[in-house]
Amino acid sequence: MGVLRTLFTTTVLGGAGSAGAFAFWTRNAQFVPLTTADPIFTSQAYLFQNPNSNPATQDLCLRRVPLSKIKPQLLEKASSGALIEAFCAGVWSGWGYEVQRRVLERKWRGDVARTGHQLWDRKELHESKYEVGTQITDHFEVVEKVTGEEGRIVVRCGDSPLNRDVRPSDGLFEMSVKIDREKREAVFGLKSVLFQGLGKAEGKPMPAHIEFLHRVYTKLWMETAVANCVM
Repeated sequence: MGVLRTLFTTTVLGGAGSAGAFAFWTRNAQFVPLTTADPIFTSQAYLFQNPNSNPATQDLCLRRVPLSKIKPQLLEKASSGALIEAFCAGVWSGWGYEVQRRVLERKWRGDVARTGHQLWDRKELHESKYEVGTQITDHFEVVEKVTGEEGRIVVRCGDSPLNRDVRPSDGLFEMSVKIDREKREAVFGLKSVLFQGLGKAEGKPMPAHIEFLHRVYTKLWMETAVANCVM
């Protein structure tokens, strides 16, 4: 929780200049309801990670971008995964993740035998195709990848990917993009489902003020990720 406060202060306020400027910059990123009817709640990963059906902090942020603004080469190869890969790469290699990347790097990267196979540098984070099994900064692992005009990449979060068991803190984070031909838009999505995996929880894992900061951080990731896809 302290990490979220630090990220908000240094990345959001420091990078955007002020809370007002940040709100204007991210005004097109909108949260919409995420219900338990969403397929993520019946996915194999979710059922394994949350065996006790504990309450989750869950949200879905969407950002619509005209197709005329998307890099043509990404649209041409969208069906083969180019667009969703670029969006995902924008999350992890963008400056929105830079502070958290550096914090995790200082804590965990030094043990090369343990984490040397993971993605750490911005260049490799930018160039990765994010296939299933890809591990990111000892905190995320790709557990699902779907390409096409409704592409998505889902990562497990909450602890080191080297911990394969049900965890005290766990979750799924989905990056998605859908080509809306009728409206001639690309619809980018960031979906979070965070929960206590181990044991029985009485409530959601985040209090209201931390959930607010989490949503601010999500909007930051959205804008830096979209920036990697537009001209």
